[in-house]
Amino acid sequence: MIRIIGDKSSIFNQFMVEVRDAKIQKDRMRFRKNLERLGEIFAYEISKVLPSVHKNVETPLGSVEIDIPCTDIVLATILRAGLPLHQGMLNLFDKAENAFVSAYRKYDRDNSFEVKIEYISSPNLDNKTLIISDPMLATGASMHLVYRSLTENGIPEHTHIVAIIASKEGIEYIRKYFSKNDVTIWVGAIDDELTVKSYIVPGLGDAGDLAYGCKV
Repeated sequence: MIRIIGDKSSIFNQFMVEVRDAKIQKDRMRFRKNLERLGEIFAYEISKVLPSVHKNVETPLGSVEIDIPCTDIVLATILRAGLPLHQGMLNLFDKAENAFVSAYRKYDRDNSFEVKIEYISSPNLDNKTLIISDPMLATGASMHLVYRSLTENGIPEHTHIVAIIASKEGIEYIRKYFSKNDVTIWVGAIDDELTVKSYIVPGLGDAGDLAYGCKV
């Protein structure tokens, strides 16, 4: 299942405009804050579809029943670009466990690449709700490898994949390699073009560099 948050006009799209805008992007603090805000909105939207229970609450004047989410959540992200988006979701899912993965593209001279994972920190995932976030879902290969690596620590009951912008190719890759019943894809927008270097166009650029400065 795919849910596209940016399909309808909302404050979400205001933050999307700002993270895409080449002039506004130059303010790193604002760029990180906007990623965080988008993460908060993604978390709110995901919370609507989580398993829930009735909770009876005693107020000073009586009692009331309220439906609340009742699943154990693990928030996972890919370093370093995913950190602000992850923090936004953690602001709302403040009791969640957390997982972190260091993954990168190792390029060859012909511009082909393979995804390498250097570090994973994760709790047990058995029967939990796993939410993996990364600002960009380009080819889908990094996300698939990260998921496979994480699930060496247990099999989640359901997985939510969160990306601000995805390519059509990335979406199709995830559909091909994930069971439709076990994963929900949440994106802000789906862009048409993926370049030979696997950059999304129009996209927004390198989210990690924009958030934290250029790497060497």
